Amino acid sequence: QVQLVESGGGSVQAGGSLKLSCVASGYTGSNGCMAWFRQEPGKEREGVAAIDSDGSINYADSVKGRFTISRDNAKNTVYLQMNSLKPEDTAIYYCALGPGDLTVPRRLRPLYFSHWGQGTQVTVS
Repeated sequence: QVQLVESGGGSVQAGGSLKLSCVASGYTGSNGCMAWFRQEPGKEREGVAAIDSDGSINYADSVKGRFTISRDNAKNTVYLQMNSLKPEDTAIYYCALGPGDLTVPRRLRPLYFSHWGQGTQVTVS
C-alpha cells in the first residue's frame, strides 16, 4: 500500500524560504508522476508543481521562478524548495502520486492523482 508522508512545513516571514519533503513507501521510486498541491480553507485544492518519471517538470504560474520541485528516486522522495514566499502561499501543502503517463495538462489537476499525503501547513506572514 502506497503511503506518502510530508514534512518541512512551518511559519516564515514573507521573503523567506522553506523546503518540503515527501517520502513515499510501498512504491517503486522511479515510476509515476509526483506533485505538490496546496489548499486554503474554503478553496479548491490547486496544483503547485509536478515532476514526472522522465524528469519533466510543470509549475503553476503563481510559483514559477520561486519554487523548485525535485525528486530522488533512490530515496523515494520528492522535494519542494520554496523561496521568496508570499502571504498568499499560506496553505496546507499536499504531496501526491499519480500515474507516469499523465499528459502535461493533467499533471497539476488533483483529479488524476490517487495517492495523497496527510498535508503539512505552510504559513507566511
